[in-house]
Amino acid sequence: TVSSQDSPANGPRGLFVGDLVTNLQDCPVYSVEDWNSCLEDISEKSQVGYCLSAATLQQLSFPARVYRRLDGTVECCSNNSLTDVCFSYSNNLDSHLYACLPARKVIEASKVCRTNMDCQKDSVPSFCVIPSLENQTRLIRVKHPPHIDMLYVGHPMHLQYTVSLSSFVPRQNFLSIDLPVVIETFCKYLISLSGALAVINAVPCFALDGQWILNSFLEATLSSLIVEKQNRELVGFLILLAGSALLAANVALGLWMVTAR
Repeated sequence: TVSSQDSPANGPRGLFVGDLVTNLQDCPVYSVEDWNSCLEDISEKSQVGYCLSAATLQQLSFPARVYRRLDGTVECCSNNSLTDVCFSYSNNLDSHLYACLPARKVIEASKVCRTNMDCQKDSVPSFCVIPSLENQTRLIRVKHPPHIDMLYVGHPMHLQYTVSLSSFVPRQNFLSIDLPVVIETFCKYLISLSGALAVINAVPCFALDGQWILNSFLEATLSSLIVEKQNRELVGFLILLAGSALLAANVALGLWMVTAR
């Protein structure tokens, strides 16, 4: 992974160069395509919740003032808090309850859920607590072992635009993580350059293969129309002269545009 300087993934508990990202929430990541697909899926779907036992919920929560944001969503934590997040949940009596909880403690030891039914597999009473965030904002758990999980709050696409990943993982520590990208880029440039040189070499111009291609073409097509060989050579000379002039003008124009910047 490589993060830009203004990336929200930067920080002491963020992503570092060379980190191996394995999961976004419960979505496994094996390649760059998986990373982009998981982020798009998280962005399109509603925020997932986390199973939390009733005892733990009572232990971690503390009284907080509940109010609505300008977009209609509910907030119940202090705006200055960097560790607490407002979570919503429901019980048998009330379908809209809110609690301000420490996000890392809630997420690290729990599984994801959508409803309370997803958390009823054990005999311990549990709730599905869902982060109450602004519209289009998501709380995303990024696993990159052996480091502690990164918790990201924001638009999922910001991660996609500011974090650069590679599908390759070096097997030896002395190998640079940029080596596959460098080799891939070199091969692309080599193929492009070879193709460009092949096209230029086929231009009807003096001292290039295009000169002999043109002569062979004229002999094959104009031998019946222009019987005299000297006349055919004159036609070929004029075409070569025009092609050489156009190629020279093109090179001169390119050099002028480069030096004029």
